[in-house]
Amino acid sequence: MQAQGPVRAGPPVATALVLTVALALAGCSSGPPVAQAPAPDSRTTTAPPPTTAPVPPTTSLLATTTVPATTTPATPAPATPPPPTAAAPGARSAAGAVVVLDPGHNGANGSHPGQVNAPVPDGRGGTKACNTTGTSTDGGYPEHAFTFAVATETARLLQAQGVTVRLTRPDDSGVGPCVDERAAIGNRAGADVVVSIHGDGAAAAGHGFHVAYASPPLDAAQSGPSPSLARTVRDTLVADGLTPSTYLGREGLDPRADLAGLNLSTQPTVLVELVNMRNSGDAAAATSTAGRTTFARALADAVLAWLAAR
Repeated sequence: MQAQGPVRAGPPVATALVLTVALALAGCSSGPPVAQAPAPDSRTTTAPPPTTAPVPPTTSLLATTTVPATTTPATPAPATPPPPTAAAPGARSAAGAVVVLDPGHNGANGSHPGQVNAPVPDGRGGTKACNTTGTSTDGGYPEHAFTFAVATETARLLQAQGVTVRLTRPDDSGVGPCVDERAAIGNRAGADVVVSIHGDGAAAAGHGFHVAYASPPLDAAQSGPSPSLARTVRDTLVADGLTPSTYLGREGLDPRADLAGLNLSTQPTVLVELVNMRNSGDAAAATSTAGRTTFARALADAVLAWLAAR
């Protein structure tokens, strides 16, 4: 989730990398300054979790073979990428497009409370905390590891289609960047698409994804392209077998005024909460290689669909 306030304390995080989901752009719920391990999301409850895992993907604009997840930063393109997916008649090719992927939070945020709690502009005349530690599954798998794993695999899939991909952080062991800087990275790149990837930390009974976008809009990109991008992402994730949120937003969409990464972006931008990490079914998907690959493939499909329809 995107940074909403000061960093809070909570259970230790695991070291493994995995998948949930985008807008550093913004982060998950926050708490008091970090004095110990990262805190769980403020919306977390002890309600009994459901047991149904997300439905596996049914369609894809990418090759149908299973792509193994990767935990290495996806800066260079593969040496021998597969040919780009053929675009529909009249559609624009994705080759040459610039996409910024923003994996939420960072691995060392919890040990640097001074930096993480420092105020930065929120895009609407106020301030927010630089970032937060993010949330985690009940088993201790951290959001920051999940988002980085999904982002690097999504980047690999997009690069194979000729897309130039930039990540807002190169690894999962640093601090920040702050939410305003994450927005600036996409702005400076002149990105065709910016996707901030997060995992929510709500009450355990809720499950599914939701897509946030800036509302009310503050500029031209936020008034038209960003809502259009949000709908395309929502529709594609549903087509690929994912379930819209049962607890937040409306039909998988969540217009927000409080997320600095969305407010400060001048490019088409969304923040995707891919799972509720406190829900047992969602957590099972987030902590599995197959689940993370499913999320990455769905995000890549969504970006390619929006680029083709521009």
